Amino acid sequence: MDVPTKSPGDKKRSPPIKVLSSQLRESKVHTGPNGKIECTIKRLGQQNACPLRDVSVVWMQGTVLEVKSDRNTTVTLIDETGTFVVTGTNSIPKGKPCLLSGKYVMVMGILQSCTPEPVLRAVKMADLSDNPLHRNLWKFEVEDLQQTL
Repeated sequence: MDVPTKSPGDKKRSPPIKVLSSQLRESKVHTGPNGKIECTIKRLGQQNACPLRDVSVVWMQGTVLEVKSDRNTTVTLIDETGTFVVTGTNSIPKGKPCLLSGKYVMVMGILQSCTPEPVLRAVKMADLSDNPLHRNLWKFEVEDLQQTL
């Protein structure tokens, strides 16, 4: 069986990093070599640890506060540290409808802005409202992942 190989032009894509909105607001923003926004983020729970560098794709969770329907549907969410905005939700597969106020959702997206308020362009979104453990454990998941990276 042949194993596909990457050509020298293929770029390695890093997986989404789990973050809280406050971490993005407090991050240092720069433009990466590809012209996209990248952030340097202080790790959660580690005072003197090396920061997470070149973060451009994130995984966040929060409660839907507001949905603005237009050709590029925009959603405002809130996690336990503040609000953030997700754009482009109308162009991603959603499974269950999750664009209702009060729903607890997961979103993976590409950073568009970090300050004054984080803005992501959605890549994936899912409704997590059925299980309250998702909300209760989220901060611990973020901290645990950031300590192992």
